Amino acid sequence: MRIAHIIIAHKNPEQLNRLLLKMQHPDFDFYIHVDKKVDIKPYEFLGAIQGVKFIQYRSICNWGGYSTLHAMVSSLKEVLLNQTEYGFYNLLSAQDYPLKSNAEICGFFQQNKEKSFIYYEGEGSKWWEGAVYRFQRYHLTDFNFIGKFFIENMLNKILPPRKFPLSMKLYGGSKSSWWSLNKESAVYLANYFDTENKIKKFLKFCWGTDEFVIPTILMNSPLKERIVNDNLRYIDFPDGMANPKILRLADLDKMLSSQMLFARKFDIGIDIDILAAIDEYTSNSKQV
Repeated sequence: MRIAHIIIAHKNPEQLNRLLLKMQHPDFDFYIHVDKKVDIKPYEFLGAIQGVKFIQYRSICNWGGYSTLHAMVSSLKEVLLNQTEYGFYNLLSAQDYPLKSNAEICGFFQQNKEKSFIYYEGEGSKWWEGAVYRFQRYHLTDFNFIGKFFIENMLNKILPPRKFPLSMKLYGGSKSSWWSLNKESAVYLANYFDTENKIKKFLKFCWGTDEFVIPTILMNSPLKERIVNDNLRYIDFPDGMANPKILRLADLDKMLSSQMLFARKFDIGIDIDILAAIDEYTSNSKQV
């Protein structure tokens, strides 16, 4: 069974190079989406690595904007159109790194090919208490014009709270952006965005859609019973912080004891030794 790793990148091509070389496996292919705001030339050398292709339809990715979710979904659609048959579509960022050997990762997906993996919390959770404003208010994150914030504030003062356009229970969470979907779930998700134009128009004025839209769609689908509430990634969100912690050598034991397949996020400009320590661990781990 082949696995497509879709990688969202916007910085540190050398760190991405290390990730790609680390994950070389005969059943792995890599599809890199480079943020359209970023010059792609520093990334072009990565195309020489076995199994690496670039997403052709690049999108500008604004943090918190619908544009980020759009980049993820459009990249998935592009890979689905590829003639290669994949059993899993695994979304990574260029600041992720594997905590298991490639053989163990491949073996895990082979053993769980009927399932899909994404983290979610249901409505009423602590996360949702602070997240409803993401769709109830108007957000102009992906727009760029003079007076944008003034207009945004006025819209939210004058107009009533927005209501989610579809009748469904909402799911999401701070760790929901990154997922591993089998082909059945991936096709369902891509088709959903092709047919539900109402939700796409609504989401353009939302914030942080990558953390709640995909789990909401999948958990309201006929595939619900095969969605596992686990994104297979070690991510440390400090209390009250909007961004995950940059992982360092001091975090190694917690990461490895988590038994997750991947971890994020790393930055070689802050701590490069942590990646070497993970490499040593995975090279000595049991091969499947």
